[in-house]
Amino acid sequence: MALASLAANWSPPPFRPVLFLIGGMLVPLAAMMLAPAAADALVGNRDWQAFVTASAVTGLCGGGVLYLCRGGMTDALSIRQAFLLTPLAWLSVAFFGSLPLYFSNYGPLADSFTNAFFESMSGLTTTGSTVVVGLDRAPPGVLLWRALLQWMGGIGIIATAIAILPALGVGGMQLFRTESSDRSEKVMPRVQQIAVALAAVYLGLTALCGLLYWAAGMTPFDAAAHSFTTIATGGYSTSDASLANWDSPAIHWIATFFMISGAIPFVLYVQLVRGQGDLFRNSQVRTFIVFLAVVVAALTIWLVASGRYGVADAARHAAFNVVSIVTTTGYATTDYSLWGNAAVGLFFGLTFIGGCNGSTAGGMKIFRLQIMAIMLRTHFLQLIYSRGVFTRTYAGRLLTDDVVTSVVVFFSLFFSLYGVLTIALMAFDLDFLTSASAAVTSLANVGPGLGPIIGPAGNFSALPDGAKWLLSFGMLVGRLELFTVLILFMPQFWRG
Repeated sequence: MALASLAANWSPPPFRPVLFLIGGMLVPLAAMMLAPAAADALVGNRDWQAFVTASAVTGLCGGGVLYLCRGGMTDALSIRQAFLLTPLAWLSVAFFGSLPLYFSNYGPLADSFTNAFFESMSGLTTTGSTVVVGLDRAPPGVLLWRALLQWMGGIGIIATAIAILPALGVGGMQLFRTESSDRSEKVMPRVQQIAVALAAVYLGLTALCGLLYWAAGMTPFDAAAHSFTTIATGGYSTSDASLANWDSPAIHWIATFFMISGAIPFVLYVQLVRGQGDLFRNSQVRTFIVFLAVVVAALTIWLVASGRYGVADAARHAAFNVVSIVTTTGYATTDYSLWGNAAVGLFFGLTFIGGCNGSTAGGMKIFRLQIMAIMLRTHFLQLIYSRGVFTRTYAGRLLTDDVVTSVVVFFSLFFSLYGVLTIALMAFDLDFLTSASAAVTSLANVGPGLGPIIGPAGNFSALPDGAKWLLSFGMLVGRLELFTVLILFMPQFWRG
């Protein structure tokens, strides 16, 4: 009766469709929590109760919002509603995703909500930075939930990059709009026809990756957990040593292949399955593969010449770790910071790059770097031939002024935020290398930083709580392409 009375007096908020959709996300999130609950129950770990409790809380909150905002989806979302939905949805899922970690009996996460939220946000945004020490002894429920958070975040960003960000014109994403719709009114393009196909491809790649890991020597649990985080280019592992825990060239090459697979636009896989496309005819993919090949070859030669490895091991470690950083996965097979200052400088630069648009990878994205190169070439030609007229094209399409402007503004905003975040982290008395690498690794959603504290052999547990909250904000902003979060801080957004 009380619930009925509350519903009768409920005044629908102006953003009711946004709340309705968020409620719809929390219900399946609650159901997913039962998988790690079962994993803990099977081994007799009491943390199954934490996952069941968190599932109940999440399900009740999600179901309550759905009930109170029922009938909210009468039309497609407007621009304003889509801008609000995107960060609020990710923030809500990260918050509720942290509850089972906080409710658990697992020390570093149960002792601090800051740690639990940091771990959840890092997982959902597929960043991979972690505050957990002793993963090799962690209960299976916690390990599985961390992996599932990254797996859900991977498919979530694919959907966001296809359905929402292009229609909002965020950072040049309008290049990848799936249909020509009235951008000024509605921002939800009709992508239902490929949603099932994308999910099938994502599931298929995950299953294949897991089976190959298992065949190469991982246990079924480790293989499943790593398949989730490899395809999502997230980087959470079940071992403190990451994939260095498995001294197996086969496992390392399998991971390298599937990290690359996760950083390629998933729509291309759908087209390939339907016999409608060729991966290597795509401009982004070609540039991405060629860039990786050149960097890996150069690093391999340098590692062999410096006497650190033989040719086979040099190629394996170079390929794995370069691909891991560029695709923003964050796995490691060795502490590459011990390779010397040149290697540290190289990996610091690679942290900014990222994968292709429409993939699970973060970073600045290959297509933006291509567009910047096109603009620089055009500008230089204009300096040489002042009376010349030069067209700017990308992948056979004319680059419009709104795309060029969006990309330039994105770069300006990215590096401005990077500078501000670096200085803010240094205010916590962190050294420059730790602050600078932590700032970029959060904005680019890479995972490990550089230096003895947060490098590939360390983690983020020693950072102050304030720094962890700053980095959590950086992960969210970076994952959602900056604009969708920062626009909410403009007073004009909330007027009219």
